[in-house]
Amino acid sequence: MRLEFSLPGLIRSCAHSPSSRSMLTSLNGILQLVVHAVGRRGSARRSRRPGSLRTLTTIVVLGGAGFVNAPAAAAHDAEEWSSRSSYTSTDTGAGTYSVPLLNADVPDISVERVPAAENDEGRDVYYMISTTMHLSPGAPIMRSYDLVNWEIVNYVFDRASIGDAFSLRNGQNSYGQGQWASSLRFHDGMFYVAFNTNNLGGAYLYRTDDIENGAWQRTALGRGLHDPSLFFDIDGTPYIFYGSGGTSAVRLNSDLTAIEQDYPNIFTASNYAGQPFIGGLFEGAQVYHIDGWYYAVIITWPSGQGRQVVMFRSRDLLGRYSSAGGANTYEARGVLNSNGFAQGSLVPVAGEGGGTDWHGMFFRDTFPIGRIPAFIPATWQDGWPTFGTNGVVPVNGVFEKPIRLSPQEEVFERQKSIVVSDDFANDAPYKAFRDEAWTIPDQPDVDESLIGVELLSNSGFESGTDVAPWAAQFGATVSLDRADPASGAAALRVSNRTLNGSGPNQTLSGKLQHGVTYAVSAKIRYASGPDTVRFNLTADWGSGVQVMAFGTVPAGQWTTVTGRYTVPATANLASVKFAVETPWANPQPPSSSVEYLIDDVSIVGQPVTTEHPTEGEIAPNGSRLDLAWEWNHAPDNRYWSLTDRDGWLRLTAGKVVTGEYIYTKLSNRAELAWFEEARNTLSQRTFGPRQSVETRMDISGMKNGDVAGLAAYNRGFSYVAVKRVGGVNTLGVVNRGQPFAVDLDQATLENFVPGTTVPLGDATEVHLKADLDFASPVGQLWTTFHYSLDGLSWSQLGGRVGPQTLDGSLAHFMGHRVGLFNYATQETGGRVDFDHYLLSDTLTAQGRPLDTSDLDAAIAYAGTLDGRHYPADAWAAAQSALAAAKSARAGRFGTQNQIDAPERALSYELARLGVLAALPVTVTALVRCLGGRAYVAVQARNDHDAPVGISLETPYGERSFAAVAPGGNVYQSFNTRAASVVAGVATVRVTGVIDGRDVTTVHTAPHPATTCGG
Repeated sequence: MRLEFSLPGLIRSCAHSPSSRSMLTSLNGILQLVVHAVGRRGSARRSRRPGSLRTLTTIVVLGGAGFVNAPAAAAHDAEEWSSRSSYTSTDTGAGTYSVPLLNADVPDISVERVPAAENDEGRDVYYMISTTMHLSPGAPIMRSYDLVNWEIVNYVFDRASIGDAFSLRNGQNSYGQGQWASSLRFHDGMFYVAFNTNNLGGAYLYRTDDIENGAWQRTALGRGLHDPSLFFDIDGTPYIFYGSGGTSAVRLNSDLTAIEQDYPNIFTASNYAGQPFIGGLFEGAQVYHIDGWYYAVIITWPSGQGRQVVMFRSRDLLGRYSSAGGANTYEARGVLNSNGFAQGSLVPVAGEGGGTDWHGMFFRDTFPIGRIPAFIPATWQDGWPTFGTNGVVPVNGVFEKPIRLSPQEEVFERQKSIVVSDDFANDAPYKAFRDEAWTIPDQPDVDESLIGVELLSNSGFESGTDVAPWAAQFGATVSLDRADPASGAAALRVSNRTLNGSGPNQTLSGKLQHGVTYAVSAKIRYASGPDTVRFNLTADWGSGVQVMAFGTVPAGQWTTVTGRYTVPATANLASVKFAVETPWANPQPPSSSVEYLIDDVSIVGQPVTTEHPTEGEIAPNGSRLDLAWEWNHAPDNRYWSLTDRDGWLRLTAGKVVTGEYIYTKLSNRAELAWFEEARNTLSQRTFGPRQSVETRMDISGMKNGDVAGLAAYNRGFSYVAVKRVGGVNTLGVVNRGQPFAVDLDQATLENFVPGTTVPLGDATEVHLKADLDFASPVGQLWTTFHYSLDGLSWSQLGGRVGPQTLDGSLAHFMGHRVGLFNYATQETGGRVDFDHYLLSDTLTAQGRPLDTSDLDAAIAYAGTLDGRHYPADAWAAAQSALAAAKSARAGRFGTQNQIDAPERALSYELARLGVLAALPVTVTALVRCLGGRAYVAVQARNDHDAPVGISLETPYGERSFAAVAPGGNVYQSFNTRAASVVAGVATVRVTGVIDGRDVTTVHTAPHPATTCGG
């Protein structure tokens, strides 16, 4: 459940602290009250308006120092309470917003509108999807009613695959790969999502008829489609547009289960040579039909310029494929080149007079936070838009909101967020994506006679005068060389090379085995050419060259290239060749013509220790996390729980890190750190410009070699952790910055920063706090860590660490995240329990005193409300939040987080009550017959304790009444001017004042079909 307040750790700490036991009475029960207050929604979100930041003082380790004691909250003026926007809202509350939106990583965005006429809410609803790559669950569905404030309501999948790469198994990973660039569309009552996976079998299409709660049906399209854009033509024909450097399309069959027809290169970058806005990227196409034109929106990045938006339009969807003579029909125009706002969607907004205004939702690179979206208005002329103000979109620029809701709805929308605090109460709403059905593959049978033996024949080239069974490929010549072998009497010379693939190969059909890990090596030497050459030891079974091992060889010396490779279950081992090559490039690099020698080539299968997916790993474990959380790769559900210990997240070390994982995406095959290898790391987005996170860990279940803590991470990372070595627990800070080495000593890499370590002695619990500063300076992340043993007195661990910036290799092409983790370096089974996850937008370094004014105002305002005006369940939740806030206010606080939390819980419920407030009225509608004609008669009684305005509305007319007294009745009989009337509904709008605020409530009453006379 989402909370901005959680004090179970504080309560338990007080129980063991003689100086703090007096607090226990006032604090006891707070958590239960807050849980009740927000549990009905499962997503209570509270935040501050941008610019209204509260900060922490530096807490000295002295009993009571820095604590705020409670004056009487009732003395605060109730009129001073007002709602404040969430951490990820840039809504000013005055009808404007700033860009970028959300202050968090939401890249590759696709937005879809469900019009009021096609949903049950009676207003337009917007949904947005983005890229989450290796994270699980993935492809988040976000919802908004005003295109400014967003909340996560679902995910498309729980896990994109149960294979090794998406599950951090057997040396495989999906960092920088996985799910990319989803396209979200609504058509004929069905929602569709198409996305590409770089390493999981190509593109997939998912569908559901309930985007917020329904199960998704998955279809594999069988091939890769770069940055796919699903598009339904005006006759309903489905297409997917895709490509990089050019835009192509495929037509799907009528039930969207297969590709029927290809249309390659409908238009390409080369078609627009000389245009100043063309160059680089040329991808991310999103396709729309507007006023008789087909538009494609594409991101480009010309040399020497920033990322920008280019639009293409044509009267013919398929361009050259439907034009006379095959000419390109798409014309192009640069429509946005300002501050790097680029890839994304066009978004329809209902305009005046029933028309549609099209705006843009484009992201901006804002690392280390990530790629942040911006909703940008457009001015259209002659069928082309200009985005922003005359093409300019300032960073932090302010625009008018195009959709205005009621005042109460706007207050409530600004409470919504895509990051949350959590007390791990396991009461998040059920979502069907968690129940995906997967078929566990049978474990492969292993022929033990092929394990531990050399699989290559003539691997040392000592078999007389013949090189067989080695053969040459792609024009190379292979021969024995006895002048300079690495060992023995001969080596193999490879000459007459013209291509990277020119070299020796040997057939291994029937020798390699699925799921087996192989030690692969070769000694290589070359005499002349580039100073160094990379060589790849590869396998080819007809689906592209698989690099089994690689290494950089300097000119003039024998060098051993070695590595380990696990054969995937998808490999066609009936026809496979092993080869020694140099890397491919276009045009061919100088290394493609280098002559070289090889010797002592080896492929040996290792004893099988391969992990295989199991039912327990995949099956739901009874724990439901809030939708803001995502795992680092697909989780192993056996080793995390919200049910093993009530109110705590338990992370158990299910396997020992190996240090043998590598970035399969990167050409240099760089190694992963231990932290990156840890599978069940639970994370949320970061938000800017400043963020503070607080948690509490029970470390009593750790085992020797375990490392557990709180991280701010990307490929570069900083974390505070407890390490258990020789039965001793030590707290400290780890910082990994750039440059990133290819070969790692993982233990050294994750050593504690000198001056940050604290021995924990016999302490079994520790509170941790990470303060993330993205603003000093912009473009870098500096993190400062604090700790406490009681949640009240805090100490800083060394200085701030950093800087963390964008990883230019794009190995982790996402914004920094904050995560909770536990991994083992020696043995499995160690566990760590996390009590809560508390967010704040204030940092200790800002040096401000703890501030309770917002909490006081919320408590005072809540005390003025009358429960008769609200639904019973919402009123009960608000009363529980109020009781929790009062109880917390009566105690002491150790951090600003502990102050903000109950205020935000209460403010959320107050804003929710504002939306749900209802003016009571009794309404009846019936049909009367008079003179052979039907009359719809509507009556309403004011059940409010003050005068109200009442409007009676039917298809046959309407009438309004002002200042209807309490208990007063109004009546109108509407002449249908017909002898019969179909069944229908009368609408009654009531306007009045509740708790000092203007409220409009809509009631309806059905009437039956009636025929008069005859």
